[in-house]
Amino acid sequence: MPRKSHAHGHDTRHVQLKKNYCFACGLNNPDGMRLKFTLDEARQTFVCRFRLSKRYTGPPGHCHGGIIATILDEAMGKVNKLRHVVAVTKQIYVEYLRLVPLNKPLRVESREVSVHGRQHINMAKILNDKGDVLARSRGIFIAIDPEKMFAKFVER
Repeated sequence: MPRKSHAHGHDTRHVQLKKNYCFACGLNNPDGMRLKFTLDEARQTFVCRFRLSKRYTGPPGHCHGGIIATILDEAMGKVNKLRHVVAVTKQIYVEYLRLVPLNKPLRVESREVSVHGRQHINMAKILNDKGDVLARSRGIFIAIDPEKMFAKFVER
């Protein structure tokens, strides 16, 4: 299990962005999804419960595949917080198992698979209220220096 004392990459505790316009989780994006994740410490898993409105329609009554990929990518990205790193997505693989319904209770869960230097491999899955896995993903994230990347966006 990840331990904070064995962090790889860059510590993010002291990097505060002025505003968060992230489409998936940013509270300052009026058009965003505003997903809120919590850490299940016992399982070292991030969890977000949500419902998707008709604005995310793909096939009638169901979510667009790009939105599904966005949710999975965001969930996997949250896992990097366990090691106090900011990491950008290098690659994600999404497996669409079942249609993801609109206006139904859903949850996404994510966890770490492995870490190799700056490379973090994470996984996520979207489940319905019965616990059926509707989509799952695996991603590779590369730890970056947030102060260099976000210099003009950081509060001073």
